[in-house]
Amino acid sequence: MLQSTTRLAADPRGATEPRGLVHNGRVLAPTLDSVRLFLHVLAATIWVGGQLTLAALVPVLRIRDAGLPKIAARAFNRIAWPAFGVLVVTGVWNVAATNSDASGNYRVVLGAKVAVVAASGVSAYAHTRATTAKGLAVLGALTGLTALGALYLGVLLAG
Repeated sequence: MLQSTTRLAADPRGATEPRGLVHNGRVLAPTLDSVRLFLHVLAATIWVGGQLTLAALVPVLRIRDAGLPKIAARAFNRIAWPAFGVLVVTGVWNVAATNSDASGNYRVVLGAKVAVVAASGVSAYAHTRATTAKGLAVLGALTGLTALGALYLGVLLAG
């Protein structure tokens, strides 16, 4: 359980409790690992959550004006592709920070995640180049499914 403890400046006995958030007697302070994980989760939120949001909005936008989904998709791409780049960079960073003697199962899941992330990026790129309604639908669905798959595999890797 997290609890916030603060040291009072006027405490005549001195400080016996650490400052900040405490969990199981340890101070939870920002570390490079927590920053790396935060950036990775933030980018995944944009990449995956944005796709789900856009998928929900497309039918409504299309009713209003047939050109609105394309405008919304272009606007989303301005933040989605940088987020994908952050995912790749922090993903490589995560692997580099992982214990080199990770189990065989961990490595199998990691390999699957790398493949699914690559499929997500490739299918998203192909989706931006699609010219038919069927191509947009199939590639959009594939992009969303692979993004969700990568998210799930990331949860498995995090333990």
